[in-house]
Amino acid sequence: METTQILAEIREANLSYLMLAQSLIRADREQALFRLGVSEETANLINALTPAQMMKIATSNTLLCRFRMDDDLVWGLLTNHGKSSSNDSVSRLHASILMAGRHQEAA
Repeated sequence: METTQILAEIREANLSYLMLAQSLIRADREQALFRLGVSEETANLINALTPAQMMKIATSNTLLCRFRMDDDLVWGLLTNHGKSSSNDSVSRLHASILMAGRHQEAA
């Protein structure tokens, strides 16, 4: 994959993320804070961005969003490694609870 193609895909992902984040924040702020894993301050900044500002920010060569599942336990729960499909909903619920707790710690 060429560098220009990678940068174009990063720009597209960044713009999509910003647009989704802004839409979520405007629709249901509390749910958005949880789903995005951002603070009140960050939500205020995203909410106030103009389309021109979003385009400018999106052109960064670094992804704006990141995975919040940064430990093996959460990844294991989400992917159900070594577990039957009957425990799928329980595993996903457990992963959601763990990520929600981490959101509260970061806030």
